[in-house]
Amino acid sequence: MHRTTIMLPEELKLKAKQRAQSYGISLGELIRHALEKYLTSEARDQEEEDPFFADRVTWDGPVPDDYSINHDKHLYEALEEEFAGYGSPDDDAPKPEER
Repeated sequence: MHRTTIMLPEELKLKAKQRAQSYGISLGELIRHALEKYLTSEARDQEEEDPFFADRVTWDGPVPDDYSINHDKHLYEALEEEFAGYGSPDDDAPKPEER
């Protein structure tokens, strides 16, 4: 381990010291644990891509200027184009008179 000096606001240091005491660990151990947890969480957040943008099938191409306003319209139009010719999911459903 390497010794490192950090500057903390007095109130933050007091809260951290109290928390460390409540856990029965040193301030250094609390800081190491918190930093490890933060860095692990941050790395995971960077690895996880936003599912909306990860769905390349639904949206592939330039984003329209009015997308934030008319996003549903644009998404459904893209889906209609993609699935054109497949028919409706309800096409195979029994008609009311066939039930």
